[in-house]
Amino acid sequence: MQRQIADCERLAESRRWVVADRYVDDDISAWSGRRRPEFERLLLDVRSGAIRGVLVYHLDRLTRGDLRELESFVALCEELGVELGCVTGEVDLATSAGRLTARMLGSLARYESDHKSERIRRKHLEIAESGRPSGGGSRPYGYEDDKVTVRPAEAAVVAECAKRLLAGEPVRSIAQDLNERGVPTSTGGQWSPQSLRRMLASARISGHREHRGEIVGPAEWPGIISTEDGAKIRALLANPERRTNKAARRYLLGGLLVCGHCGEKLVARPRTGGKRRYACARGVGFSGCGKTYINADEVEHFVTLAVLHRVDSRDLQRTMERRRETAPDAERWWKEAEAANEQLEELAAEYGRREITIGEWKAARKEVESRLSTARKQLAKLTHGGLLDSYVGHSDRLRADWDNLDLSQQHALVAAVLDSVRVGPARRGYNRFDESRLEPVWRP
Repeated sequence: MQRQIADCERLAESRRWVVADRYVDDDISAWSGRRRPEFERLLLDVRSGAIRGVLVYHLDRLTRGDLRELESFVALCEELGVELGCVTGEVDLATSAGRLTARMLGSLARYESDHKSERIRRKHLEIAESGRPSGGGSRPYGYEDDKVTVRPAEAAVVAECAKRLLAGEPVRSIAQDLNERGVPTSTGGQWSPQSLRRMLASARISGHREHRGEIVGPAEWPGIISTEDGAKIRALLANPERRTNKAARRYLLGGLLVCGHCGEKLVARPRTGGKRRYACARGVGFSGCGKTYINADEVEHFVTLAVLHRVDSRDLQRTMERRRETAPDAERWWKEAEAANEQLEELAAEYGRREITIGEWKAARKEVESRLSTARKQLAKLTHGGLLDSYVGHSDRLRADWDNLDLSQQHALVAAVLDSVRVGPARRGYNRFDESRLEPVWRP
């Protein structure tokens, strides 16, 4: 850049021009779509009459291959009588031949820019399809600087986080725990929910190569988690019904209690004074009957004891065995989700080429999105368990660990065992906790 400025200054001296200012947009391509503040300042100075001539090293340094900017600048110079000089060759905008030359040079610069971009994109695709890591960027978590060799201490953290997520623990809770334990990211910083989510959703940790958001094949580095778990995690995080903006959990049984009157889910609705309770809410934004209330502390204590008892039951052991037997279904649903995503891309391409109408595109998209939603829901169902596996048949171990688990982890364990609890009506005049109101529905 400094050499180009020096060459322009020598050209100005040879023409006996006085250099009024220098306009430098270093390393900003018009192709990138980013603003070029110095080019915009140049246009303002030309329009104001502050400058009467412009010198550039080469014409493509002026408009960076953007033909619209070139046409606007040519028209502006023609209107105001501004001269243009180039170090690499004269361009006289006062003549039709000079303007033609400028347009031809601009078109050539755009072609070269497009062609270079195509070569670079094709090269990156070739690298990805061969399974090799990309160059540049920070070190991926779980791997050494070569991006291929596994770093054992970090790999253990990746495997732990994957297991906790599949067990139902929120990403935010896992990130907070890592920070409290002093586990840094690959750059030495703290984990945010977004950075942890990106790491867990990456195909890299299951030994696959990703390119432009798509898995293109196996990678040359080993995976830290299994292909099946990687597919489950991506389906779980891609589920549009999954809320990612939840506040910190304060109620253990959120989403698990059901009104015995109307069948709606009970929500947290504390009394005046802050005493926690669950209620069947009615009013704006709610469709409940407003007839069912229950104190949170008592029902949570009762359900926790029921879950601890259930952990040792033969019924739960048979349930977990059935879930392990159905694990291969994850691969089928993952393939169904991948096929649906590919079909959506094909439909978009067909509409872009005007091979189908907007009505045909919408009709076909609705059917494909329905299949994609079903596949994601089925994958989400298969993620229950995980954290629970080590406690089945060992309620004493779970009792010992229970108070050390945060509320999100406790909720995940309860939800892995319990589908819902039906809360019946309160008995008139009965002021003590009445466990007969509760009807648990265990997961099959």
